[in-house]
Amino acid sequence: MSEFCSINLQCLIATIDHCIREKNDAELSLDVLAKKWGYSKSHFSRIFKDISGMSLRDYLSARKLAFALVQVRDTKDSLLNIALDCGFSSGEAFTRAFKRAYGITPSHYRKKPVPVALRTVIKPFDCYLLGGSATWQPGDIKTYFITIPAHKFLCIKNYNSIGYWDFWQQQNQIAGQDYNTVCGLLRKIRGKIDTWGSEEENSGQIMAYINDPAGRICSWGIPLAECYGVRLPADYAEEVPPPLVLTDIAEGEYIVFEHGPFDLETQNSTVEQKIEQAMRAFDFAKTGYQLDFSAGRVFYFYHDYRRFWKYIRPVRRNSKNEL
Repeated sequence: MSEFCSINLQCLIATIDHCIREKNDAELSLDVLAKKWGYSKSHFSRIFKDISGMSLRDYLSARKLAFALVQVRDTKDSLLNIALDCGFSSGEAFTRAFKRAYGITPSHYRKKPVPVALRTVIKPFDCYLLGGSATWQPGDIKTYFITIPAHKFLCIKNYNSIGYWDFWQQQNQIAGQDYNTVCGLLRKIRGKIDTWGSEEENSGQIMAYINDPAGRICSWGIPLAECYGVRLPADYAEEVPPPLVLTDIAEGEYIVFEHGPFDLETQNSTVEQKIEQAMRAFDFAKTGYQLDFSAGRVFYFYHDYRRFWKYIRPVRRNSKNEL
């Protein structure tokens, strides 16, 4: 685990994407990347595959296809030009690779852009990606610290609700802010940071609490607004459909309490109890951190029984006079 954490994979991912955009394949060679991160080629390859589940070569191919898919969807460039632009030797080779990855040809996808699963398996909330350190707490709950880069959160806010079910009961009484309307608007948003896969129509949609002066005073004595929305890149600049609001979330440190996959029907309440117990029992005094209740900090809540259940809470390092 420690050697995984020593690579700043968030930076690696950004480097790969930048080089693909700039068509700088020379910087994407295994030799260059391994040297840049201070590893031998064989060791770098092993670490990358352990974390991502695929070889560096396969990841680069999949990522280039993801960029090509966006060009097919959002531009009027010819499919041949897109193929050559992305390094394919011919339009036929591009079509074969595209269909193998997404189950549809580029021409059919352009006519009807259906949801597809982008084969980029590295996710920014995995504890390996941002230099976080991981420990295990009693009750099968993994606990680790991460740094989440600056981003935006597009959401609907409720200043009075307490919990998921109460949130939607209240929202469903507000014209134009009910579950179906809000989820429908969020589905249309492009560029989400979080995705669950092509089979999930509400992919990327999560609950959160934001420290907001207008919010309900919670048990911690701070005002929280309960939210439902999607995380977006920091440079997101598309139109915001009302009644959704777009909030800038600054880069910050967080603690994650995570349980792995579970059976929704038989284990949901048990897993929830385990996480809540782990959060109550966690000893911040031994870590040099404490929960951060500053205005604007956000608490994220991920519930996807096929992958994980996560509570992601904002923290800050203790100052010297607090140690």
